[in-house]
Amino acid sequence: MPALLPPPLTTILRPGPPRPARRGPRRLLGRGLRLALLAVWLGAAAGCRAREVPPAAQAAFPLHRPVPAVPPLSASQPRLWVALAAHLAGPGGLELPSARGRLRLVDAAGLAVEAPAVSLRWSRRDLAVPIQVRRLVLGPFASFESAEAEAERWRAAGAQPVVARPADWEVWAAPGSPPLPGRTPRLQERQETHSWVPLLVVGSTIRALRGPVRIEAPGGLRWQGGVYAGPFRLQSDAHGGWTLVELVPLERYLLGVVPHEIGAGAPAAALAAQAVLARTWAVRNQHRFAVDGYHLCADTQCQVYGDPRLAGRAVARAIAATGGRVLTWQTRPIHAVYHATNGGVSAAFEEVWAGEPLPYLQPRLDGESALLAPLALTLPLDGAALQRLLRDGRWAHGADHPRFRWQRRLDGATLTAAARALEPGFPAVTRVRVLRRGPSGRVLALELAGPPGARRLVLERDAIRRNLRQLPSTLFAVHAEGPGLWRFEGGGFGHGAGLSQAGAIDLARRGWNLERILAWYYPGTELLPLAAVPERAP
Repeated sequence: MPALLPPPLTTILRPGPPRPARRGPRRLLGRGLRLALLAVWLGAAAGCRAREVPPAAQAAFPLHRPVPAVPPLSASQPRLWVALAAHLAGPGGLELPSARGRLRLVDAAGLAVEAPAVSLRWSRRDLAVPIQVRRLVLGPFASFESAEAEAERWRAAGAQPVVARPADWEVWAAPGSPPLPGRTPRLQERQETHSWVPLLVVGSTIRALRGPVRIEAPGGLRWQGGVYAGPFRLQSDAHGGWTLVELVPLERYLLGVVPHEIGAGAPAAALAAQAVLARTWAVRNQHRFAVDGYHLCADTQCQVYGDPRLAGRAVARAIAATGGRVLTWQTRPIHAVYHATNGGVSAAFEEVWAGEPLPYLQPRLDGESALLAPLALTLPLDGAALQRLLRDGRWAHGADHPRFRWQRRLDGATLTAAARALEPGFPAVTRVRVLRRGPSGRVLALELAGPPGARRLVLERDAIRRNLRQLPSTLFAVHAEGPGLWRFEGGGFGHGAGLSQAGAIDLARRGWNLERILAWYYPGTELLPLAAVPERAP
């Protein structure tokens, strides 16, 4: 493709001050010149098939567009591929400024550029050979965990499903896959007729790029108010878009996670516990975005990952003190989930997500036994016991958290809007009822219904908070306060399984060490160095 991709060269852009990262379009060229350049480029692209997906590759990837496999974490030099931005395409652009010095960009065809900032745009190109996508789809699911549980069930039935997140979490499998008991997947068929191509804007010149594109930033890359060391990749995903990925060593990744998840001011033992869990979670979840060719995202669908430079000395000491160790069950990394506060009682895994029980994530009262005795609380909690728990929380670990106890009032209009987002045309909600609770007292099934005889909607487990975002947790009781108004009285913030961050901070202040805190929230687990854990392919 000589007309599109010239021989390798180095272009030095005119020097200038670093610019803040922007996602919106900018006028870099005169309109007439830009349209003329695009017309020339697109005319050349129409006759070039070197980048088309051949029929053999289409047959090998019937569910989605093909992407290169992401490498599994290495125990000796673990490095995560973390998406800083995903689903990039369309009319917007991407500005990548260096924090200091120049960036170096090299695409798969050898086109090389060095500049203090890189400007990228996207061009829609028709495919000479359309890609036929055919898949069975389950979902949407409220979380990756619930989607993964269904994928595991389908896999046990003989299918080869994958978990994907085009917008919400879904499970995909090939048409003709064995049926999954209790589920009816929908068939999704469509032709992919175009592709988005990244364009490099260099002064008054536009050049097409071949992915993956490698970006090196010796002085750091400015991104969303922070600075990231990289290196970086711009690569295509399974949905026709592009992803900006940072290749970050695991321990540096923790510097960007721990302070955002628990706060840099937490006591040393609590910071160390968070470091172990964040490391374990990353290792256990390295397959989370395998369908798109990277390990993890940087937002709340994974662990929040920010500028590692802002971690501070206490966080760095906690990460170093844990020595690359992970928390395991029978030598395997555990499902290292954690949350802000459990409201005084931990949840079992199966109370939060669809899936099999886990021996180290069991319901338990999280407080001082001597103070608990007068309340006569035993699991499972029934409605009356739950009311006693919610009325008095002085006995619980982390009871000083601002959302340890909470109340929310939701009216019929709010609940009806939530129901109609799932089922258009749903009648006005006039009844709200808890159908099932788990051993910790958490709501497993919440019914929203219209007048007698009208349709009803049942939200289960993680779908409750996914659709009623006003509720901090599912540990609540519902009280009708008049026509069209309900009071939700509850405790805790988050799903409630695993470590309570507020509880860990409280226990650390009482003198508990790392091992004792982890043993309290994950009984029967063992700390092991990453090198002792069997490698797992994504």
